[in-house]
Amino acid sequence: MTSNNPQTREWQALSNDHHLAPFSDFKQLKEKGPRIITSAKGVYLWDSEGNKILDGMAGLWCVAIGYGRDELADAASKQMRELPYYNLFFQTAHPPVLELAKAIADIAPEGMNHVFFTGSGSEGNDTMLRMVRHYWAIKGQPNKKVIISRKNGYHGSTVAGASLGGMTYMHEQGDLPIPGIVHIAQPYWFAEGGDMTPEEFGVWAANQLEEKILEVGVDNVGAFIAEPIQGAGGVIIPPETYWPRIKEILAKYDILFVADEVICGFGRTGEWFGSDFYDLKPDMMTIAKGLTSGYIPMGGLIVRDEVVAVLNEGGDFNHGFTYSGHPVAAAVALENIRIMRDEKIIEHVHAETAPYLQSRLRELNDHPLVGEVRGVGLLGAIELVQDKATRKRYEGKGVGMICRTFCFDNGLIMRAVGDTMIIAPPLVITKAEIDELVTKARKCLDLTLSALQA
Repeated sequence: MTSNNPQTREWQALSNDHHLAPFSDFKQLKEKGPRIITSAKGVYLWDSEGNKILDGMAGLWCVAIGYGRDELADAASKQMRELPYYNLFFQTAHPPVLELAKAIADIAPEGMNHVFFTGSGSEGNDTMLRMVRHYWAIKGQPNKKVIISRKNGYHGSTVAGASLGGMTYMHEQGDLPIPGIVHIAQPYWFAEGGDMTPEEFGVWAANQLEEKILEVGVDNVGAFIAEPIQGAGGVIIPPETYWPRIKEILAKYDILFVADEVICGFGRTGEWFGSDFYDLKPDMMTIAKGLTSGYIPMGGLIVRDEVVAVLNEGGDFNHGFTYSGHPVAAAVALENIRIMRDEKIIEHVHAETAPYLQSRLRELNDHPLVGEVRGVGLLGAIELVQDKATRKRYEGKGVGMICRTFCFDNGLIMRAVGDTMIIAPPLVITKAEIDELVTKARKCLDLTLSALQA
């Protein structure tokens, strides 16, 4: 990033000399220099060059109630003065984590009343894998170890999380996936549906679960994990026929179902959880991100009562983290949930801003570069194509990254997943800010098309 500000150049030099960034080409970043974000308020960020940027990705899908809420800072400060840290090992606990567990149980789907806390969604999915295998061992079925996941799903970047995810570029680094994890097709009609209708493709994709269960052997499969809507894979919204068929298959076989709610949870779909939106009734749900609105790291695993009843008979569960249920994180999460409930933020998303965003986004369907616009709640995706009729992409052009750069340079953050542009703004975004987002998105699509034609 070219800079006219000496302070920016100083920070970039610190980055070059000392910092290794996540999901980055270190050499490329060193040559280019990172954009330095210095402050934020509401749905906006400011960088060290003074540019105001509408954050269409809520940080990393997480800043649900927007930037600059003093209540969360005050909750953290108060808790730091009372009890800055204590662990949950050795038969101890503290009030913030116990109160938070109750608050989560109050909003979780019926029958899900217990929470195991972690530091992130990745750790939550590591916990899930160990808990699933422990559960089946207690039941006298230790061979039920295999976890079925989906190609192009995302479940974190730890060894277990990256293995559970279906991102091949992650698997190529580090001999992943680890044994005991297999993958099935994703319900991505636009890219993979071919000549099938979305309805036909939804049933076909769901049937891949049953085929994999039978291939691996029912006695060897412990669980199926899936995001209600795939986030990092490109906001992939399953056809309407997908989840009903999945639920039929899950009811037929004796395996656990895990909903990864790290992105869909805490209001993103206009319901508290994506499992509420699709009526999924999972046995476990991974949570993070919106739990604290990203103000402080925290994750967890919500577990159905019937599963907990089995775990209660299994003795020690030899798993946990130094920062499981950190009291400061718990206090912030409690305040975050209180704000969401008291200000009826999710109800407002459901009734007002989600329908408005989805309507405005679909106006972009008329753009020559746009093959499809889709979305649910405050999630959206824009597919960039060369040919609308055939859904053909621009090969080797990196269209998504071209568009993403134009967005950043014109005051908007949209994320590029291949040649799919995705958005997930803070839940507190207003209709006027949605208008601004769509106007800027159209401008950046125009700039991208001009660059391609040039």
